[in-house]
Amino acid sequence: MWSSVIAVAGTLLGGALTGLLQLRRERAARDERRAEALRVALGELVAALGDHRRALWHREELVLSGASQEAVDAARAQSRATRSAVTSPLVAVCVLEPALTGPARQAALAAFALREAPDRAGLAARREAAIAATDDLVAAAGRVMAP
Repeated sequence: MWSSVIAVAGTLLGGALTGLLQLRRERAARDERRAEALRVALGELVAALGDHRRALWHREELVLSGASQEAVDAARAQSRATRSAVTSPLVAVCVLEPALTGPARQAALAAFALREAPDRAGLAARREAAIAATDDLVAAAGRVMAP
């Protein structure tokens, strides 16, 4: 009789252990997928911020230099497209890693702040601030994602 009880207990414990190990593997795989999605979203966000910074710099440079309205309108259309490209990866980063919401938003707001610069010196200062904010985002991501 005891041998039957031991056999049943062993079977139950083996099944429970197998279930726990499978659950742990699934959780590790899910965490890895989430980390990969965050890496992709961060890469897309940093690239989109860089594109938007460049587009706004060009647009504002045209405005400050007194370029034709056609040239400014074309640059405005380009900057609007690059602005739209920031939204999706920004939301993804904020959802996937809430600890990066602050630095990600700051980087986006700093890039958006290039609009309507009062002069070239102001534009250059805003550009440097936007680059620094993006660098801060990358540094924060490095700290959050470190093993």
